[in-house]
Amino acid sequence: MSQNVYPQPPIQQYQLPHTSTTAIISLIAGIAGWVGLLGIGPLIAIICGHIAKNEINKSGGMITGSGLATAGLVLGYVNLALSILGLCVFIVLPLLGFGGLAICAPFMNNIP
Repeated sequence: MSQNVYPQPPIQQYQLPHTSTTAIISLIAGIAGWVGLLGIGPLIAIICGHIAKNEINKSGGMITGSGLATAGLVLGYVNLALSILGLCVFIVLPLLGFGGLAICAPFMNNIP
């Protein structure tokens, strides 16, 4: 008599949702942009934030951290906008002022 050997049914392993590492990096870079990494921090926060949002949307609920990515994006975009505004105010406007003076100076001799 031969024994019937039936294969064991596969054991299902359930994966728990985990937080996106890219979202965490985005948040850390966004905060770092405000406390020291003025130039590179916002860029890293914005790039990683968008990558994390895309990753989270494609995961079907298995990856979390959308709020972290959003916070990193907001911190990055606000820091970048203020940096560009500061650059315009402190560098471009004074150069325009001196440039205007250089253009008008030859004509100022005719004023009595």
